[in-house]
Amino acid sequence: MTPDASAWRSSAEYDHLDGLTASDLAWEWLRRNEAYDADFEVLAKTADPKTLTDQIRQRWGLRFPGRSAHTST
Repeated sequence: MTPDASAWRSSAEYDHLDGLTASDLAWEWLRRNEAYDADFEVLAKTADPKTLTDQIRQRWGLRFPGRSAHTST
């Protein structure tokens, strides 16, 4: 997935970045990384879906936080 970079000089194209969280901003840049895109594509085709998240986490240092466990006290 190669993004359309024809309007990269248009600040209006990037106004949405002002409201992003740190993880959203990281995703915006990671998804433009050709090496990540190629690696994910290969892993998605070959990896067991149950281990895909772990493999991506290990290769790219990503975290996929889940909901915290409910505990009663």
